Amino acid sequence: MNRLAQLDHRYVWHPFTQMRDWLRREPIMIVEGRGAVVRDARGREYLDANASIWTNLHGHHHPKIDAAIRRQLGKIAHCSALGLANEPASRLAERLIKAVERGARSAERLQLWAPEPERITGGPGGSADDSQSPIADRQESVAGSQPPIATRRSPIANPQSAVRNPQLVKVFFSDDGSTALEVALKLAYEFAHRTKRTRQPRFLSLQGAYHGDTVGAVSLGHIDLFHRAYAGLLFKSEALMAPYCYRCPFNRAQPERADARDYRKCRWECVGNVEQRFARQRKKGSPYVAFVLEPLIQGAAGMIPQPTGWLRRVAEIARGHDASIIADEVMTGFGRTGQGNAECGTRSAERGTGNVESGPIASQRVLRSSDFGLRTSDLLFACHHEGVQPDFLCLAKGLTGGYLPMAATLTTRAVFDAFLGEYREFKTFFHGHSYTANPLGAAAALASLDLLATLASRRARRRLETALREELQSLWALPNVGDIRQVGLIAGVELVKDWRTREPFDLRERAGIRVCEAMAKRGVLTRSIGNVIVVMPPYCTTPAQVSRMVEALHQACEEVFGRSAA
Repeated sequence: MNRLAQLDHRYVWHPFTQMRDWLRREPIMIVEGRGAVVRDARGREYLDANASIWTNLHGHHHPKIDAAIRRQLGKIAHCSALGLANEPASRLAERLIKAVERGARSAERLQLWAPEPERITGGPGGSADDSQSPIADRQESVAGSQPPIATRRSPIANPQSAVRNPQLVKVFFSDDGSTALEVALKLAYEFAHRTKRTRQPRFLSLQGAYHGDTVGAVSLGHIDLFHRAYAGLLFKSEALMAPYCYRCPFNRAQPERADARDYRKCRWECVGNVEQRFARQRKKGSPYVAFVLEPLIQGAAGMIPQPTGWLRRVAEIARGHDASIIADEVMTGFGRTGQGNAECGTRSAERGTGNVESGPIASQRVLRSSDFGLRTSDLLFACHHEGVQPDFLCLAKGLTGGYLPMAATLTTRAVFDAFLGEYREFKTFFHGHSYTANPLGAAAALASLDLLATLASRRARRRLETALREELQSLWALPNVGDIRQVGLIAGVELVKDWRTREPFDLRERAGIRVCEAMAKRGVLTRSIGNVIVVMPPYCTTPAQVSRMVEALHQACEEVFGRSAA
C-alpha cells in the first residue's frame, strides 16, 4: 500500500462510508485530473462517470476556470462578508439574478399558455374536500362563462393566489447544498411568522427526499436509512408521495423494457395526492408555508424522475394554497437537466393519451418548451423547463464548476423586505458563515457561467445528452436492469433481481456497490445509490467516453450477476 493510502487509512473518516469495509482494501488515491479523466497515485486512469459526486461541469483542470482562480489569487483569496463586500461575489450575484430572469421569462411563456389542470376527484388520490380546493374554486368562478376547463388557458389555478411566478432579486451566499437549504428554510419560517401567515409554520417535502445533512435540512428529508438515527434532534415535516413511476402503487402497467414514465398506467394519483394533502391541512387551519422539492428529478432518493407535467401541476396546487416553493437545484442546476422533460418520459404523450388512463388531468396534452420556440437545452435551471419559478432557489455543487465549495439561495423582494427595519428592532437575518461569498469561489463561478453561455458548451451538452441516451439502450438486454431513467445529463440505472417482477435486491447484498467496484476495475468511477447506478458525466465527456462508461457498466453487471439474456 502506498504512503498516501496509509495516511488515509490512519487518519481520515470518509462520508457515507462503512469504514470497516474501507480499511480492508487500498483506496483509489486520486492525484490529478484533466477533462473527464482522473489519475490515481499508481498512474492508473479512470473516467469520472459521476462528475466527482455531481459537482464537475466542464471537466477537471479547465484552463478558463484555472485562470480565473489564479487571477483572483493575485488579488485576495478571502475576505469576510460580515460588514464587507467584494468584487467577485457582487458580480456573481448580478449574474445569477440575470440568469434566473432569462429562465423566468421562458417560464412565464410556458405557464401563460399551459392548459390549466382540473382537480382529480374520487379514488385514493382524490381531493378529501372539494370545497377546500383552490382549483375547485377556480372552476366554479368561471362556470357558464368560459370555455371548458381542459382547454381554457390560464397562468395559475387560483387567481387569488398571492404569487404567480415571483421575481427573484436577492442572493444569500453560503457554503454547500445543505447550507443553501438551511438558509431557505430559516427565511421561509421567519417570513411566515413576520407576515402572520401562521403561528406554527409547517413544511412539506417528498418521500425519499434528501436536502443535506445539517439539522434543518435533515428535518426536511425522508430517507430513514440516513435520518432515523437523528429523529430526536429534528423538527417534524410531512412527506408527500413522490412520483416514482417504476414503483408507484398506482401504476398498473406490467414491466416493459423502457422508462417506466413512458408505459405507466395511472390516473395521476400522485397529483391528486398533492391536492388532497394541501386541502386537508388548509381545513385544519394550519396550511403549509412551503413545499420543498428537487425539480424534474430526485437525486439521493435514487434518481427518480418526475413524469412530464407533474412539476407544473403540483406548483399550481401549492400556489393556489399560498405556499412558497423552495426549489432544491443543488444537483439539477446549471444545465444538468439538459433538455429535461421536454424530450424524456413523454413517449405516451406524443402518441396521444397512450397508456395513461383517461381522466381530467391525464387527458391533457403534455406541453413542451419546443411548442413555444424555446430551446430547453439552453435553460440553466430545471424548474424553468415546466414554467415554474420558485420563491427560493437553492444552488450549489455545479455553481463553481465543481472547483470550490460555494452555495447560493435566491429569493424575492417580499422576503428580503420582511427583514428590513431599524437596528433597534433586531429584524436582521441572524445567519452566516465564515466563508460566505468567498472571492475565489465567486471567481470560479463567474468563469463557469461564461463557459455555460458559449455556443460550444450548449452544443456539447446537447451532443452528450443524445450520446448518453443512445448508449444506455444497450443495457435493456441485461435481466438485472429494471429501469433506466434519464433527465438531460443525469441517468440512473435501477438494478433488480428480475426485471419481469421488479423484485429489488436487499441493500445488504451490496448489489450496487459490487457493480461500481467492478466498473472501477474497468477504469470507470461512479457511486451507487442503493441499487441504482448513477451515470452523470462532466459536460466535456466525448461520445466515445460515454460509450466506455456504459460498456463498463454492462460488463460489470455481467461479472456480478452472471451472463444471461433479458
